[in-house]
Amino acid sequence: MELSRKKMRENTLGRFKFIKTCVLARELCLLVRTNRVVFNVKDAHNCCAYIATLCREAGCKEPSDLCSKAAEAVLASEERYLEICGQSCLKCGESRRPVDTRKPNRNTYVA
Repeated sequence: MELSRKKMRENTLGRFKFIKTCVLARELCLLVRTNRVVFNVKDAHNCCAYIATLCREAGCKEPSDLCSKAAEAVLASEERYLEICGQSCLKCGESRRPVDTRKPNRNTYVA
């Protein structure tokens, strides 16, 4: 009984960390990108820098580095900022996601 409780605790804490870092970072990034026209340069810089810290905390180094670069690029060139931001979004989609162990592994059999 105690082993299943321990495993469930680990899964729940893993999901909590994922939500507090990755999900929040993705939502904030979407908010920044969809409302880009209402932000001034300093707003975008601060938001992207914060998103980079969330990614770093989640252990996603490459998206974090790209967000940091985007935060700096927005101060110089919007075109460069958008390019780096797009790269970061692609890398974020490739990053690791927690495995939900509550669902059984259903492999499809193909004859």
